[in-house]
Amino acid sequence: MSEGLLALLACLPIVVIFVLMVGFRWPATKAMPLAFVVTVLLAVLVWKTPANWILASSINGIVIALKILLIVFGALTVLFTLRESGAIAAINRGFTSISPDKRVQAIIIAWLFGSFIEASAGFGTPAALAAPLLLSLGFPALAAVMVSLIANSTSVSFGAVGTPTLIGVASSLETPEILQTLADNGMSYTEFINQVGVWTALQHAIPGTLIPLIMVAMMTRFFGEKRSIREGLAIWPYAIFAGLSFTVPYVTVALLFGPEFPSLLGGLIGLAIVIPATRAGFLTPKEPWDFPDKSRWKSNWTGSISMNQSVKTNQMSIFRAWIPYILIGFLLLITRVHFLPFGGWIKSVSINYTNILSTSVSGNFDPLYIPGIMPFLFVALLCIPLYRMNREQVRIAWSDAVKRIKGPFIALIFAVPLVRIMMQSGNNPDAITGMPIAMASFVADVFQKAWPLVDSLVGALGAFMAGSNTVSNMLFSLFQYSIAEQLGISRIIIVSLQNIGGALGNMICVHNIIAACATVGLVGVEGLLIRRNLIPMSIVAGIVGIIALILVFFVAPGVF
Repeated sequence: MSEGLLALLACLPIVVIFVLMVGFRWPATKAMPLAFVVTVLLAVLVWKTPANWILASSINGIVIALKILLIVFGALTVLFTLRESGAIAAINRGFTSISPDKRVQAIIIAWLFGSFIEASAGFGTPAALAAPLLLSLGFPALAAVMVSLIANSTSVSFGAVGTPTLIGVASSLETPEILQTLADNGMSYTEFINQVGVWTALQHAIPGTLIPLIMVAMMTRFFGEKRSIREGLAIWPYAIFAGLSFTVPYVTVALLFGPEFPSLLGGLIGLAIVIPATRAGFLTPKEPWDFPDKSRWKSNWTGSISMNQSVKTNQMSIFRAWIPYILIGFLLLITRVHFLPFGGWIKSVSINYTNILSTSVSGNFDPLYIPGIMPFLFVALLCIPLYRMNREQVRIAWSDAVKRIKGPFIALIFAVPLVRIMMQSGNNPDAITGMPIAMASFVADVFQKAWPLVDSLVGALGAFMAGSNTVSNMLFSLFQYSIAEQLGISRIIIVSLQNIGGALGNMICVHNIIAACATVGLVGVEGLLIRRNLIPMSIVAGIVGIIALILVFFVAPGVF
């Protein structure tokens, strides 16, 4: 079989996902099971992969999916618990009095607070949380969703305490061949993944610093009285300051502590810097900017939900409302830093499995080390006495988390095994090249040394289709690694570009758009949002691509 035909067949599962979800607008709950069936048929009929390898890969994929689902469920439980207790309302109240300028409000809420929520929960939660908060501050519903989606980008590579990197990338590249190559180069697998995280953060730094400015320019262009980007660009000193307040600690933390904390501490530190500075008037515009009078809003700017201020005032202090998030950050920190014993204690509770069904497929399930249980569910339980919640409040919070997890459960329980089967398809008696390698070989021949320029767009496509940077990384990390190997360029930098692209794809991700629109009552504007958000995504992807070319060939050609 020719290399081109093999590559074409290998990408068939991805084409199926794209056509069903984009062309026919199927939900992931329907598209992923069908794509899984297609993958199994290809593995059996074309790649001749033995049944024990397919079953072993599927079992391993299910275990990894359960890890992700625990993180999602735990994060949602915390979020809904804070909502029902009134803590979210208190946090929102703290934001409303900072500045009357809508550009400033968008930066603080969508960029900084949204990044912190992404770090804590991930999986589309920030846009769904920030959009109604902006709506309550007088933003048009369409503007609230647009800026929330644009802002939810840089932080995503380390969202849900590093899940896209630590599970999305790490679970996809731990093959015997890669482990041997790393050993030959004197590098452990943990060190390799940490380096992917470091280079992800470094390459996010410049475009990430510009995101707040791009975001407000988009807002003033499409929703301002004058429909001009100049009103957004006029706030550039403040926007760059807010960008740096996040990206500087973000990169520093990635260098010092690893992939769990860049977005978490970047968001917290950014809020701690920017909010007091804004209150003091540092770099804030002299003339506040606002939207036109509501009588001049277009019909598609508003949704069916209005956020009228409640007569009942929430009396909870802002500090008390933030206690769960502070506690989450503290528990994550002490269980992840290597010089303290707590991480070893909770990792000792682990179920290890090796050589499933007489294959080399292996893995582990360490429930207490998964952030979904410790600290998310642990903190959610602590919130009950902390906020004196009654039984009905607790029931609503936990039942809403269960309802929200059903969709991701069905999608992930098929998506992750699909990826694992693709990865192991090369284990066949006819020595046919595995699916990711076959795709990589063909693409490498087409783009050759220009690949870093377009690399991140593959990650963005994966997030657009699958609704998740984590799943995008699972789909394409081995593909990206293989391309770098074929071209003889840095594998760490190329894989990190995949991680970055998956984050940028959140701006146009169908799942996130639908979820955010639902929170503000918008219907039928998904296509408009995708078209508009393609503008900032393309700008940032272009900047990332140029930086990558310079790094790969001039600045850091020796990076593994």
